[in-house]
Amino acid sequence: MNADNDKVRHGLAAGPAAASQRADWTVDQGWAAYTAEQHAVWKTLYERQTRLLPGLACDAFVDGMNKLPMSAERIPNFEELSETLHAATGWQIVAVPGLVPDDVFFDHLANRRFPSGNFIRGAHELDYLEEPDVFHDVFGHVPMLMNPLMADFIQAYGKGGLRAQSLGKLTELARVYWYTVEFGLVQQTDGLRIYGAGIASSLSESRFSIQSDSPNRIAFDLERVMRTNYRIDDFQEVYFVLDDLQDLLALANTEFAPYYVRLDGGPTYMPGDMLTTDKVSHRGTGNYHRAAPDKH
Repeated sequence: MNADNDKVRHGLAAGPAAASQRADWTVDQGWAAYTAEQHAVWKTLYERQTRLLPGLACDAFVDGMNKLPMSAERIPNFEELSETLHAATGWQIVAVPGLVPDDVFFDHLANRRFPSGNFIRGAHELDYLEEPDVFHDVFGHVPMLMNPLMADFIQAYGKGGLRAQSLGKLTELARVYWYTVEFGLVQQTDGLRIYGAGIASSLSESRFSIQSDSPNRIAFDLERVMRTNYRIDDFQEVYFVLDDLQDLLALANTEFAPYYVRLDGGPTYMPGDMLTTDKVSHRGTGNYHRAAPDKH
């Protein structure tokens, strides 16, 4: 299934919304209600990812992890996380019960509030969960929110999302979020590294995105990204690579209106398409997705 044929997904910004406790869809985290079994699921996920990510995740992600009050022993307390995060970049974590409407999601981001699911997957769902849970949202996203560049970019995205929604351009803008915040790679001096939360919170895609010869890896180009569909059902067929995290600063300051005008015409690309204009860092074999045609 291709995401753009069904629904735009921004982590928590799409799909059927759960019942809310407050007008802004936030709820109490309910930290005291987590069971020993739920803390054990967190521990399993946390330990295997922290063993895996050195050498795969970018320096900013690792640095953010080291500075946050997170450990394997328990699901993090959002108030404790927010205290550290707010002191670093002005962000806070707010609990939501599940998927929330787009406008609510964007408003939270625009005001430096990151909405995180307050539930955690079951022990039988360690490797795949369609709806983002506390592990994806906290372990995957919050370390990069400790970085001022990502912190400013996601706030700008929230403001831009509200404008895009009013212009009917949400699908195009969602692709930017997907290929950066969720599934972005960056080139460091010591090699290609992960900064996207969808990769960093996934055991198998952490390896696949960096080590597999199957996917294409292409230099990030904004219009190219905004014309490219993405996958929500499997590993990505293409990863867009930033030269440096500083590129997020330029993205945060981008005026998207001219892009929306150009995007009214011209092609839309499938995830596996390659263009003669692409600056390719790795031309993939495509072997993985050819071996799984039922997932296309």
